[in-house]
Amino acid sequence: MTTESDTKVRSTETARARDRRHLWHTWTPLTADRSELMLTHGEGYRVWDADGNEYVDGTSSALSAICGYAHPEVTAAVTRQLGRLHHFDLSRGSHEPAGRLAERLAGYLPPELSRTLFVNSGSEGFDAAMLIAAGYWQHVGTPRSRMVTFALGYHGATLLSRDLSALPRVAHPFRSPLPVTRVELPVTAAEARRPESLPLLLDAFEKAIGDDPDDVPAAVVVEPFLNVGGGIVLPPGFLRGLRDLCDARGTLLVLDEVFTAYGRSGRMFACRREDVEPDILITSKGLTSGYVPLAAVTVQQRIHESFGRDPILGGIRYGHTNSGHAVACAAALATLDVLDRENLVARAEHYGTYLRARLAGLTGADEVTDVRGTGLAVVVETRSGDTAAALLARAQARGLLLRPQGPEGKAVLIAPPLILDAEGAEFITDRLERSLADIAG
Repeated sequence: MTTESDTKVRSTETARARDRRHLWHTWTPLTADRSELMLTHGEGYRVWDADGNEYVDGTSSALSAICGYAHPEVTAAVTRQLGRLHHFDLSRGSHEPAGRLAERLAGYLPPELSRTLFVNSGSEGFDAAMLIAAGYWQHVGTPRSRMVTFALGYHGATLLSRDLSALPRVAHPFRSPLPVTRVELPVTAAEARRPESLPLLLDAFEKAIGDDPDDVPAAVVVEPFLNVGGGIVLPPGFLRGLRDLCDARGTLLVLDEVFTAYGRSGRMFACRREDVEPDILITSKGLTSGYVPLAAVTVQQRIHESFGRDPILGGIRYGHTNSGHAVACAAALATLDVLDRENLVARAEHYGTYLRARLAGLTGADEVTDVRGTGLAVVVETRSGDTAAALLARAQARGLLLRPQGPEGKAVLIAPPLILDAEGAEFITDRLERSLADIAG
């Protein structure tokens, strides 16, 4: 007699076999079997797999689910918009959700940083930002294309975004589409956040920008927190100093806040910690809480107005089929409602501080070399990639999902949904401590 349990097991086996036969998993060695963690549903900051195991998701899905899973307000907004108008091409017309969202974003930012282009992903947003920066200088009569950025920065998976990074995983076989000056970190990842590292970092960027009037960069492009590059926290005053350097040399400051925006950093935008106003701001992951793909490129009014001088179109020659998708914009508006009403920015700062304080004692023991972070993005750096891999495996076995970071895979990132509560924070610290004890033992 076939039981319900037997049927469920067969269904799970079929799903895994199908996955292994046909699905190509992103950023994954062909020898790895991602179907082993076959998730079926989630609620709040917890998810369940096909075998019935429950986990606290310390990865926020794709580092995006700031409102957690199955949030009734976000899912209802998506459903309502699907029943009205799922999308319309913004190059031929418009729809209300896109305009409402652009206005909403302007309300969080300084007055001149108020014009937003919508695309589908952070990578696309970065491409758009690079084209906008170069286009601006053409329009004002001083063409430039060189970019200055961190060698350990990560800005996406398209050709332009890959080209800025020196991370091995994003290397590509094509000719470089633009000149790039990459700044190596002059200190270790653990030392970068210290105040004494500030002059070293600013000096490195000043040299990279240079003083040749015939080779002024089009833009300096940085993440306020080097996420994929190893979870590296930059010292207080770095963004302010960089803003001053850009102003002195007459170049644009582009901030990639794909990961840090919408509360993850403990501020609505990480740049607001130092009251820094970029020329171009790229945001994505938390904007819709990951429910629907969407990214925003917000620019200063003078940059937007310069595109009226474009000789071919008199506007921006960029866009995608689903740019500013109506359902995505509706999801974003609902996400921002939740973010504001539930005070998730302050919650991220509170629980991020709590996690770092609780885990700080691990430094120097049980293979941990550093604990750092910003907002609700906490990094535990281990002595080796093998140690980090063991920690990830043990944590998963104990019901906690975490994420590896850094070119050597030594850093472990804890980035749960911003709806995290005291129970979830306690669970994370307990499972991490036990997992490290498992490894040491």
